[in-house]
Amino acid sequence: MGYSPERRAAVLKRMLPPNNLPVRRLSQEEGISEATLHKWRAQARSKGQLLPDANAGPEGWTSRDKFAAVLETAAMNEADLAEYCRKRGLFAEQIMTWRVACEQANDWDRTSTARMSQATKEEKKRIKELERDLARKDRALAETAALLVLRKKASAIWGGDEDA
Repeated sequence: MGYSPERRAAVLKRMLPPNNLPVRRLSQEEGISEATLHKWRAQARSKGQLLPDANAGPEGWTSRDKFAAVLETAAMNEADLAEYCRKRGLFAEQIMTWRVACEQANDWDRTSTARMSQATKEEKKRIKELERDLARKDRALAETAALLVLRKKASAIWGGDEDA
């Protein structure tokens, strides 16, 4: 059964704040299957419409919904933002917090790269120290082996005590 775009929009509007009707209840009231309502919501979300889950408060919104809210409010003045928040059951502080989180999300890569660079430098320094220590121990082992060989030769030539 096909539904008109007007009916679909009206039903989707009931999913939005301040109504925030759960899909199950909306399905019972409208006589539309839950699967169809989930599909409509997914399609609307893919087009960038903000449709958070009804049972999730603003802090339970998906990252995508929060980002959409930040984008929708980016150019709003304080009065428009307050009205937007009132309609959706939000606080302006939540939008600002989400905006900061979105701005910092792209800094993660830079911070991660800097942290990895520092770790790489420390690892290179550690490797250099270990190689230096290994070379010192190799020289000491070679010197000890040379002394043992000379001792055996001296004992063979002059006939000394090999156990000493």
